[in-house]
Amino acid sequence: MKILISNDDGYRSPGIQVLADCLAPYGKLTVVAPKYHQSAMSMSVSLGFKKLAYKPLPDFSPGDWSYLDGTPASCVKFGLEYKYERRNPDVVVCGVNHGSNAGTAANYSATLGATAEGALNGCKAIGVSICDYRPNADFSSVRVFFPSIFEWLMDNWPENRYGLLYNINFPALPAEKVKGIRFSRQGRCHWIREFKPWNDSILERAKEFETYSWGIYDIPLEEGETAFTMAGDLIDDEPETGLADHRLNDEGWITITPNQLDRTDYKELERLKTMEIPFRH
Repeated sequence: MKILISNDDGYRSPGIQVLADCLAPYGKLTVVAPKYHQSAMSMSVSLGFKKLAYKPLPDFSPGDWSYLDGTPASCVKFGLEYKYERRNPDVVVCGVNHGSNAGTAANYSATLGATAEGALNGCKAIGVSICDYRPNADFSSVRVFFPSIFEWLMDNWPENRYGLLYNINFPALPAEKVKGIRFSRQGRCHWIREFKPWNDSILERAKEFETYSWGIYDIPLEEGETAFTMAGDLIDDEPETGLADHRLNDEGWITITPNQLDRTDYKELERLKTMEIPFRH
């Protein structure tokens, strides 16, 4: 099996090493990850004649490792074009992301953006996250449960499903405390009070993540500038219990949420087809 791996936390993150270790028994690994952390980039690509630095990483294993100084989706594009003859890995797997990509976070996620790039190119595609932002997160649940999840998904992947990708989120729990695995839908939530003034305490917190290129820098301000950072408060908008991924994660479950690239609202399309738009010359 040919497996292309990427992430959004950068090639030195503990999460991508855990993912590579989990997938090594299943085939030939190719890792193309961003040089620096690039969270919340969604499916953006590195356009605009930007010079993109690429570097092989022979000291990293298992598999063939390299980094690209581009967005996560650009890393998957690069891997498909330069690492495979016909852009044909058997599966693209991205993660393990440090932090939840359940609920509305899925809309912003660069981990899922890179995963979606694989799906856009006709590959099976899986995104993996853990609900813990810390560099020293406990990945024991991923190591214990992800291999069997991966095997099951690969064995049961539906045929001819354009744009399908799976979003897997692990709770911030050690393996022995995980309740089990649930299929879920994307939950509803949003953030408020998202911009906070930059100060020394925020800088100190940011430095905790520098060991694996979290990518937060204390950039000098120009005259007249004021610094802010995005660190909002999450508001839960979920009207129901049961299937929402972020709530299941909070309850101790691993969630598997099927996502798709096709953003058409088919219910609304059917409603619109029963109507006529006034057309006047």
